[in-house]
Amino acid sequence: MKKYLLLLAVLLTGFFAQAQTKVGTIDAEFILGQLPEISTVEEGLKVYNTDLQGELQSTIKKYEDLVADYQATTESMTEEDRNKKENEIISLENDIKNFRQKASVLLQMRRNELTKPLYEKIDGAMKEVIREQKYTQIINASANALAYADPAHDITDAVLEKLGITAE
Repeated sequence: MKKYLLLLAVLLTGFFAQAQTKVGTIDAEFILGQLPEISTVEEGLKVYNTDLQGELQSTIKKYEDLVADYQATTESMTEEDRNKKENEIISLENDIKNFRQKASVLLQMRRNELTKPLYEKIDGAMKEVIREQKYTQIINASANALAYADPAHDITDAVLEKLGITAE
C-alpha cells in the first residue's frame, strides 16, 4: 500500500510540476529589424566602415608611395639603406594584412555596441510579456537551434506590441 501511495505522490508531483511550466519562443532578430532605431545603427555602421576603409586606404597609399620611392632610388642606395627600406615595406605589408583581418572584428564590436541598447529595450518588453502571460521559459528562435515551436507560444508579436511597433 505504501508503494502505491508513494507512486501516486510521485506521479501527481510530476503532473503538477509539468502543469506549472510554460515555454515560449521569441525571434529577437526579427524584432530588432522592426525597431525604427535600427536605421540609426546601420548608418552608424556605415560611417564606421567608411572610417576604417579610409584608414586602410591611407596605409595602402603610404605603402605604394614607399614602394615607388624604393623602385626609383634602389640603384643609388647603399645596401644598408636598401635593407632598411625593404624592412619598412614588409612592415607596412604586414600592417595592411593585420588591419584587414582586424577590421571585421572591429565592425562586429561596433555593431554590438550600437545594438546593445536596442536589445535591452527588447529585453524589457519581453520581461513584461513574460510576467503578464506567466511564462517560465523563453527560447530565442533566432539562434537557429530551434527545431520546432508551436506558434501559439511565440511571444514575438506580443513584444512588438509592447514596443508599439507593427510588424511589416
